[in-house]
Amino acid sequence: MAAEITTKFTIGNQQGIDILSFITEATAREKFAGRVTDQELENYIDANFNKEVLVIELNSMSNQYLIVYVNDEPAGYAKVTSKGARPAFFAGKTLARIADFSVLEKYNDPLIRESLFKKCLSISTMQQVIWISEYENNPYLDFFESYGFKRSNDINVPQELPLLPVYLVKEKV
Repeated sequence: MAAEITTKFTIGNQQGIDILSFITEATAREKFAGRVTDQELENYIDANFNKEVLVIELNSMSNQYLIVYVNDEPAGYAKVTSKGARPAFFAGKTLARIADFSVLEKYNDPLIRESLFKKCLSISTMQQVIWISEYENNPYLDFFESYGFKRSNDINVPQELPLLPVYLVKEKV
């Protein structure tokens, strides 16, 4: 039997917050363990993924959280936002940022990544620019580039973790 893959918007009810809290923390641990100190990782998770912060984030009209499910189990998430750092490079353009994109290692499958990423792109169709900030050696860089994202050296925004950033941009022609 094939796995059922669905990507849904996160709703700010108790169940939605609990699922989002679980998947954000679990993917952050997998994504950054061994790349930053344990204390830096704990500080990052505490600052960004505690339930109070997630409630505020979910209530912001600028943010949309997506969760990809495999057979009704949360497998990954993405955050698409229009708030936060706005590089001067994009002055006068409408933009969206895929601020977080992670899939748990046990669900590392192209179909799962595609489901989540295509939903990110579909909710960003009205924007002139979509950009992503990731870290060097992130395993998704080639994946993002396969969708037409190009690396940019024209962006410089503060980073939350001491990792070398890689910026990817896709502009509508």
